Amino acid sequence: MALEDKLNQAKGALKENVGKLTDDKQMQAEGAVENTVAKVKDAAEGVVEDIKKTADDAKNAVDGAISGLKNALGNDDK
Repeated sequence: MALEDKLNQAKGALKENVGKLTDDKQMQAEGAVENTVAKVKDAAEGVVEDIKKTADDAKNAVDGAISGLKNALGNDDK
C-alpha cells in the first residue's frame, strides 16, 4: 500500500470518528468516503501489479518455449 493511501485512510477514519463524536453527519460521511476511496485505490493498484506480473510471467514462458524449440531444432540463433 502506498504511504499516501494509508495516510488518506487514516485521515478519513479520523474524520469519520470526529463526525460521530460531534454528531456531524456531513463530516462523518466525508470521512467514510475518503477512507473508502483510499481503500479502493489501493485495491486497484494491487490488481494492476498482479496483471503486470502475470503478463511478465507469460512473456517469460513464451520466450522459454521459443528458446526450447530453437534448441530442439538445432537453431541456436536468437
